[in-house]
Amino acid sequence: MATLPHKVYVVVDRNFGERVASLEKKVPVWIVDTPSNKPVALRRWKESQSVDHLTGITTFDDIYSTSPEELFLAELDTIDLHHGSYSATPPYTILEVVGSPLTANIESTLGRCGFNEFRESRLGFTAKRPEPKD
Repeated sequence: MATLPHKVYVVVDRNFGERVASLEKKVPVWIVDTPSNKPVALRRWKESQSVDHLTGITTFDDIYSTSPEELFLAELDTIDLHHGSYSATPPYTILEVVGSPLTANIESTLGRCGFNEFRESRLGFTAKRPEPKD
């Protein structure tokens, strides 16, 4: 039986705030912890206490002097640890990044992680990779 692809949202837009509600439900969201984003994360935690790391919302520290690109790249290893083949079945194969353009550096880094399909959007970009073989 085929499984649905596992997707992860990564929000590096420091002012995304209430727009989190527009993201698909039951898809994990990693969002930068800022005054605009934190209240939304707190509310989602309260509303969805039965979710786990594969469906909930996770905040990560803002590094104020960095660009959204650098924020994303700094958090990528942790996201991979939590949603990759060591922690999830199936592992994530889709990253939807909000708040950063697709740069050559990001594409190269994600390419080393097996991502080989990229699509830019008005909010950021999506990266896809094939599901790993056993």
